[in-house]
Amino acid sequence: MYRGSATTFALVVALALVGCNQRMGEQPYYRPLQAGDARPVPGDTVARGHLEDDSLLFTGKDASGRDSTEFPFPVTREVLDRGRDRFSIYCVPCHGPAGDGDGIVVQRGFNPPPSYHTDRLRAAPAGHFFDVITNGFGAMPSYASQVPVDDRWAIVAYIRALQLSQSAPIADLPPDGRAELEAQP
Repeated sequence: MYRGSATTFALVVALALVGCNQRMGEQPYYRPLQAGDARPVPGDTVARGHLEDDSLLFTGKDASGRDSTEFPFPVTREVLDRGRDRFSIYCVPCHGPAGDGDGIVVQRGFNPPPSYHTDRLRAAPAGHFFDVITNGFGAMPSYASQVPVDDRWAIVAYIRALQLSQSAPIADLPPDGRAELEAQP
């Protein structure tokens, strides 16, 4: 009886060992995000939602590659209102509500950003501000992932309005506004 049990046991072990080797571990497979022999992407393919065919809109540069002085779309009251709203969210903590560089984080010890009202930044083209918002500059990080392209341009338009509010020539005011300003002591 002992001999039959040993033979049965040996047969069961042999069948179990043969059944375990199904070569599943040797079959070809792809690991996610691994370079391999995946289907090649056709030339000139653009991922959905990533067609950036307007260079001025997406880079702030003109045809020669310099910062553009133009906006890629008309600046309307709605654009300025949107820019003010986005500026209040993303820019005021550092730059302050008037763009003087005296935001709350500066009051808490961070280095102050430059005032938008310096001659250098008043003379800077609109594309410069777009580029700084998009790519960052100095201690300022890139806001490209947080602020959509159209909103970045709206912020630039609002910055221009802030600059104009602090340095508009009196001759550019309408007659009633000029009279009111001249009447002040």
